[in-house]
Amino acid sequence: MGITQQEALDLLRSDDLVGLGMAAQQVRNQKNDPRVATYQIDRNINYTNFCTEYCSFCAFYRPMGAKDGYVLSLETICEKIDEMLALGGTGILLQGGLHPDLKIEWYENLLRALRERYPQVHLHCFSAPEILNIAEVSGLTIRDTIARLADAGLASIPGGGAEILDDEVRARISRLKCTSDEWEEMHRTAHALGLRTTATMMFGCGEEHRHRVNHLERIRQIQECTGGFTAFIPWMFAPENTPLGKRVDQATAVDYLKMLAVSRLYLDNFDHIQSSWLTPGIKVCQVGLQFGADDVGSILIEENVVYAAGVRNRTNEIELRRIITDAGYIPAQRDTLYRSYALK
Repeated sequence: MGITQQEALDLLRSDDLVGLGMAAQQVRNQKNDPRVATYQIDRNINYTNFCTEYCSFCAFYRPMGAKDGYVLSLETICEKIDEMLALGGTGILLQGGLHPDLKIEWYENLLRALRERYPQVHLHCFSAPEILNIAEVSGLTIRDTIARLADAGLASIPGGGAEILDDEVRARISRLKCTSDEWEEMHRTAHALGLRTTATMMFGCGEEHRHRVNHLERIRQIQECTGGFTAFIPWMFAPENTPLGKRVDQATAVDYLKMLAVSRLYLDNFDHIQSSWLTPGIKVCQVGLQFGADDVGSILIEENVVYAAGVRNRTNEIELRRIITDAGYIPAQRDTLYRSYALK
């Protein structure tokens, strides 16, 4: 049984960082092989940077008609996949802005072409806001949209667009984006159709501890009903070059480790908690393996959204394996759904 909301609030306010990490690590070792920590080789591909939402935390999007806006061609996407395969990758994370002119047929054609050319590649694509946008632009229900995308090759769905699942926060940082209920509906529908998804949280955007706990409670309740989430991935807001960044204090490494540990304690029905290196940095990611995390994510061959916000952290398979080994674990490569990892 996970901790209560009040207990989570108390732990986030606590100064006992070491004790919190030890408690989270105990849960981690009960749920996962205590000898092993996993990682993935995949590639982020941002197929368009055009977007109509204008979120205050985003430095990546471009308004329609912008000269530096783009929609990638199929051949460009395929070139990126070829590069990923050459590095031993197994999947792509395909995401983009909310484009008002791309209807479902465009996405179906893209997925079918990729599935035909790369049957071995796992297509982990389109966050909840994107799928909701595709449904709206195409005049379809959420269920029909997901079903058609899955039939075309969609294999699982990332948790992007969650930020903080509390509408008090969302109204301030992303007022045009989907509501918490709409995000939840998309994921519940995907789970009902047999697709696995991830759950994410972007914190440090001016929210209070209670908002973070509300977020954890919502995804714990979804998981209790559906069991469809593979993992929870918390990460810190990257403030540079964003309108919101001028108005909030950046989260610290201590804040990140606390959030990671509380997530592990609270989300008792999640199998995996991921420690991120992208915004906290590789050293904090490594320490996260002692704060409840059993995975360090992907090498992220290409990452554009957080890069636009000034984050320049990069890594590779050798470095991820090294930080896992130095933390006392056996590194193991996994696939997108945390299946059949390989020890090297």
